[in-house]
Amino acid sequence: MSSSSLFTKMISRNGLILALFASVCVGLIAVTYYITRDTIAGEMKAALARTLNQLINASEYNNDVYHDCTLINNTELLGSNETLQAYRMRKDDEPIAVVLESIAPNGYSGKIRLVVGIYANGTIAGVRVTEHKETPGLGDKIEANKSDWILNFDGKSLQNPAIKKWRVKKDGGDFDTFTGATITPRAVVGQVAKTLAFFDNNKELLFNGPQNCNQVSKHET
Repeated sequence: MSSSSLFTKMISRNGLILALFASVCVGLIAVTYYITRDTIAGEMKAALARTLNQLINASEYNNDVYHDCTLINNTELLGSNETLQAYRMRKDDEPIAVVLESIAPNGYSGKIRLVVGIYANGTIAGVRVTEHKETPGLGDKIEANKSDWILNFDGKSLQNPAIKKWRVKKDGGDFDTFTGATITPRAVVGQVAKTLAFFDNNKELLFNGPQNCNQVSKHET
């Protein structure tokens, strides 16, 4: 057998081995997903419930929040062209509050993902950061477990303070910054104000829109 034929045979054999290996890997991944999907879904639901209950006490509503969810999209006010989600809280079918996903696009190190809880009267129930890449020890003080700064939004609305005061103090507003970090809190304050504006402009959609969150991937663009 010539050297070229031997080489071709070796390439073919190695290619077959690689293809078989890839098929086995794909199969294992599929089996693992099938076995663990219910557990993963349960963990995601529990994590969501914990986040929602940090903003709106579970005693304040009695609907199935996990499924009472509608899709929202507004690049100007929600900070992204992504399809985001809004979870509704109701007490005996009466609207109590809504928790909206929102994105501050202008953090120091990129996007800052938020959830903003707003009562039906337009008052903030609470704000939490769900994802960010801000500087550890400085910008990460937007996290509730690192600082109580994020709690300053509780009870606020577009009337309290006045809209022109929805800025950090360095810019003439009412909100504190962190020592050595202004860009991060500035981004969050501005985005929370825009989220309140979205709420004011879209109450009908937020409380009466279709329950369609299961139709679109969370981070679809």
